Amino acid sequence: MTAEISIGTGPSPARREVLAKRIRLLVAATITYNVIEAVVAITAGKLASSTALIGFGLDSVIEVSSAAAVAWQFSAREHAVREAREKTTLRIIAVSFLVLAAYVTVDSVRALTGTGEAERSVLGIVIAALSLAIMPFLSAAQRKAGRELGSASAVADSKQTLLCTYLSAVLLIGLVLNATLGWSWADPVAALVIAAIALKEGRDAWQGKGCCAPPAATGPLSASEGDACGCRSGCDCSK
Repeated sequence: MTAEISIGTGPSPARREVLAKRIRLLVAATITYNVIEAVVAITAGKLASSTALIGFGLDSVIEVSSAAAVAWQFSAREHAVREAREKTTLRIIAVSFLVLAAYVTVDSVRALTGTGEAERSVLGIVIAALSLAIMPFLSAAQRKAGRELGSASAVADSKQTLLCTYLSAVLLIGLVLNATLGWSWADPVAALVIAAIALKEGRDAWQGKGCCAPPAATGPLSASEGDACGCRSGCDCSK
């Protein structure tokens, strides 16, 4: 199989369509799973009085909005139209990251200052474990397709999905520690780290920064910033 990407030119039109279709399918899968995840997590959170679970469910709602923005962008069949929608999509993703960072921060501070202890939630542990198993694959697949296509928005949305993976791990650890050792402070402390990551990703998405973003989205790269393919320094665009 011959390579279809040449330095400086990007994928061929046929390859772009294949990648765009793949991204549409991955985004649809992400939206479907996150809708289910949101319903289960918020319900479990209310039953257990767990602000962490409710926050996780709201993160799923934010992830749906981010994925929906990418779905809107890639609903256009013409490559030129998709590129024209890139900046708006990045703005929506950026706002989603910032809203998530703000919510997680406020929720974590409230938990640390003692607004009530959550009860053990087996359902919460199950949904967190499932998300931890599923989300990395969806994120990696979309990030790979987005980088090859040169779509900063697809890459940014894959980071939103990856952040959901981190939140799943944090939630799972917090729920297990709370259920077994009574360490209710573990979840909000780790969640503050996630909030800091979300803030950085939101800022980068707003500025149009990405590992393999097209010049129109990020501006031309200098020699110190990246290579002719648009792969920024410090990024592995082969993944």
